[in-house]
Amino acid sequence: MGSGGGRMTSKQAWVLGLASLASSMMALDSLVVTTALGTMRQDLAASVESLEWIVNSYNLTFAVLLLTGAALGDRFGRRRMFVAGLAVFTLASVGCALAPDIGTLITFRALQGTGAAMVLPLSLTLITATFPPQRRGRAMGLYLGLTGLATFSGPFIGGAVAEGLAWQWIFWLNLPVGAITIVLAALRIDESVGLNNRFDIGGVVLVTSGAFGIVWGLVRGNAAGWNSAEVVGALVLGVVLVIGFVLWERRTAAPMLPMRFFRARAFATANPANFFVFASLYGTLFFLAQYFETVLDEGPLGAGLRLMPWTATLMVCAPIAGRLADRFGERAFVAGGLLLQTIGSGWIALVAGTGTGYLDILPALIIGGVGLTMAMPAAQKAVVGAVRPQEIGQASGAFMMLRIFGGVFGVAVSVAVFASAGGYASADEFTAGFSAAMGAVTAYAFVGMLFALGIPGARPDPRAAPPQTDGAVPREGHDGGVRVK
Repeated sequence: MGSGGGRMTSKQAWVLGLASLASSMMALDSLVVTTALGTMRQDLAASVESLEWIVNSYNLTFAVLLLTGAALGDRFGRRRMFVAGLAVFTLASVGCALAPDIGTLITFRALQGTGAAMVLPLSLTLITATFPPQRRGRAMGLYLGLTGLATFSGPFIGGAVAEGLAWQWIFWLNLPVGAITIVLAALRIDESVGLNNRFDIGGVVLVTSGAFGIVWGLVRGNAAGWNSAEVVGALVLGVVLVIGFVLWERRTAAPMLPMRFFRARAFATANPANFFVFASLYGTLFFLAQYFETVLDEGPLGAGLRLMPWTATLMVCAPIAGRLADRFGERAFVAGGLLLQTIGSGWIALVAGTGTGYLDILPALIIGGVGLTMAMPAAQKAVVGAVRPQEIGQASGAFMMLRIFGGVFGVAVSVAVFASAGGYASADEFTAGFSAAMGAVTAYAFVGMLFALGIPGARPDPRAAPPQTDGAVPREGHDGGVRVK
């Protein structure tokens, strides 16, 4: 008993803690290298394009394998695949630390992304399957607060480690944390599977190939040219394969992502809204530290410290927003949060300049940070609440993949806008490009807000509803009830 009461059970606390720790490791490594790239370039004699792939190889494999990771968990056991993903990620981190050249480092970064693609969707699945609907928002708020903090603090931690120790320690630190998490997960998390135990190999091949084509085109667009045969061909082929995936999923007997999910208004609107949440988040984060370094003449650590007010909103606001979304519904928090991000990023786009001080943009940073923090847990709650408990793994994989696509899209388009309006030759030129890029970030948030307005309104408080008798809520002892009567 206790899964629906006011106090978190020991089992729920262990699942939430371990899933959050694992998710934080994966999120941290998506951006932790950004402020250590200069040191890596010198040590490994790397070209600029090679440095780009240190970041992109991780995100590429991460994005294209997310649905596959969720499907493997439903088929072979969620705890088993969660632990396996942690092992892959931890061993790949050791490979990164020992890499003698840039090619080896890029290869192991891609392998890190493979492990992360197994861990992240299953971490969300484990939480949402363990907590009842009326307490899921608060749990997701805590989970997202820790994961978001790792994402935002990645550049600061990377700069601190690279300056104080060596860039290899960025990866060595994953070894003890990963080992401890693996052992505790094996001991404290119960095994579970989805009811759909058949592995959809056709769906896996189509969605993985299609996603790879789209992500490759977005990543290579600035380097190869958006009109090049490579980029246009990759994007067109990716879209065609994704359409083929949709058609396949409509016809196959055991789909990895049932298309009927999109008939649920919450699923069909919260997913694109969250896509633009992360497009706006990553687009801002990619340029903001550079703005502090290039225009305000701060070092990597100084730039990281100036991001802290933005980071702090995640720790303070995410749990509160998740808890309030349980009571008042998700739409107000997703739409309202994206409205605040629209205001904050638009403010920065208008006032940024070579004579602009940090205090001039600090209020905008706080407003935008609060907005993003409001939107993220509520969007997740809307998506996983739109499906049955045994389908949470499939919904989580789709949600996570679209989130990473949003980040890739946000950075790729923002960089293209930056390059068309400015550059790195001077502070004035950088500021011109930065303002234009922040204009694109503002547009992402505004479009996401429009999608969020379609999320269903508040529902009656579940605590006031009569007990369910249809077996939809999982029974205690079945790990979030993937098995139901």
